[in-house]
Parts: sequence; C-alpha cells; structure tokens
Amino acid sequence: MTFLQTTPIDPNTIISVNDSLKAVTSTIIDKVKADPDTFVRELLQSAIAFGLKLLAAIVIYIIGAWLIRRVKIWMGKMFVRRNTEATLSTFVTSLVSITLTVLLIVITIGTLGINTTSLAALLAAGGMAIGMALSGTVSNFAGGLMLLVFKPFKAGDFITAQGYSGTVKEVTIVNTKIITTDNRVIVIPNGTLSNGNIDNYSAMPLRRVDIEVQVEYGTDADKCIKLLTAIINEDKRVLDSKHRGAQDPFIALLSMNDSNISFITRSWVKSADYWPVRFDLNKKIYEALPKKGIQFAYPHMDVTIKN
Repeated sequence: MTFLQTTPIDPNTIISVNDSLKAVTSTIIDKVKADPDTFVRELLQSAIAFGLKLLAAIVIYIIGAWLIRRVKIWMGKMFVRRNTEATLSTFVTSLVSITLTVLLIVITIGTLGINTTSLAALLAAGGMAIGMALSGTVSNFAGGLMLLVFKPFKAGDFITAQGYSGTVKEVTIVNTKIITTDNRVIVIPNGTLSNGNIDNYSAMPLRRVDIEVQVEYGTDADKCIKLLTAIINEDKRVLDSKHRGAQDPFIALLSMNDSNISFITRSWVKSADYWPVRFDLNKKIYEALPKKGIQFAYPHMDVTIKN
C-alpha cells in the first residue's frame, strides 16, 4: 500500500498569508467606517468601468470571431476557384484560423486591462520550443507545402525519387506514398523528397522510345535501316511529325564498337503507350532480323594461330 507524499507547508507562510488577508480586510473596514458613501461610490465606479471593459471585450470577440469565419469562407472559395489541392487548402485555412484566433484572444484579454506582454512572451517561447522539438516534422511540412504549391507531380503520375520508382498514390502535407511496380507501398517524407531529384515520367503527354540494336560486322547498313524502319512504321501507336510535339521515326548507324555495330531507333509515342510499344518493338526486331539474314552480335574474340 502506497501513500501520497506531499511537501510540508511552512507555518511561517500560513501566518504571512493570514496577516495579509487581515490587513486587506481591516483596510476595507476602515474605509467603510470612515466614509461609507465614498466607498460605495468608488466601488460602483470600479464595477461600471470593469463592466464596460468586459462588454467591449465581448463585442470585440464576437466581431473578431465573425470576421475569422468570413475569412475562412473566403479562403475556401478562393482555393476552389484556383483548383488548389485539398490538403494544401485545408492546412493553410487551419493555420490562418488558428493564428487569427490566438491574436483575437490576446486583443480581448488586453481590452480587459490585463497586461499581455508576459502572455505574448510565453507564446513566443512556447512556439520556439515546439519548433525546435519538431524540427523534422516542420521540415516535412515545408516540403509538403512546396510540393503542393509547385506540383512537380500529382496522384497517378509515375515517378522516380529517392531511389524508388512507382505510381504516386497520395500526397499529404508531411509525406508522399508511391506504389512500386511490384505492388509495394513506399512512404517518402516530403522534406527529403522536395530537396532531391524527381523524375516524372507522366508529366509530358509524349515520350520517345530509344532502342539500340547491335548486329555483327559485315551487315548491310542500308538493308538493316530499311528493315528497322518498316518494323517501326507497322506499329500504329508510333507517331509522326503530323502529331503535335512528335517527330518522324529516326533510324541511323550509331557506333562501331569492338565486337559489333550499333543502330539506334527513335520513335515518339504517347506516354501511356511507352512500355507496351517498347516491349513489342523489341520482340518484333528480335524475330524479324534473323529471318532477313541479319545476325545479332555478342562479345567474342577471334584467335589466329601461326606456326
């Protein structure tokens, strides 16, 4: 069984408090005995003055609360007109509302005649302490604001960031969730995400498919180029210069390497068709070239033995 331990009270403290109360009480009694009319008049004046201050404080608080509600409504309509992200609009509205409410409370207390200097200093010190304790969270908040304002990506985009690639599932004020191609959920803090490189594959409507084809030396270059051109032109998903932002397919001899020669094919497609077109062209090139007598190269070494 445990007992609550309390700090013993100093008897001198009790005596001092009692003496102070007795002194105040005796002063009031002396004033009442000496001039009761004056005492009552001063008491009424003090009560009226305090009542007026209290009434003014109530009026200021009511008007201030009404103005804060109007500001929140106006900000909500502004964010809707500008099609702002819901997370950003909610955070900014809440931040402005809390700041204005604290300011209104300080003004209301000051109207009552109470010194608000100490209260303001206390709020400033408390805000600084909270900011230092939550420095990492504040960094993520700031990063989230940057992402939501400048919008380097949005939900549904396929991005590569912080060593991860996937489709953006959700962008909150503190972190971003992406789903990888093997169906993993990766949560990245916005602080590090906003300070790093972001590769957005879905930002542009068109993408260029580059495929390098390595064949053996002795291959007829013109024949290979014509064959690759025919394979690419057969795919209806490949765009030409008639489509805005696209160019005609380009095929050329890229380089002559140690064990092979390389041809490059460049074709423009819609971003959604990038991977299907790339996979299909690889398959068609792999099947078609050997049938036309064009062999793929592989690393090898020719050794000549002399007697």
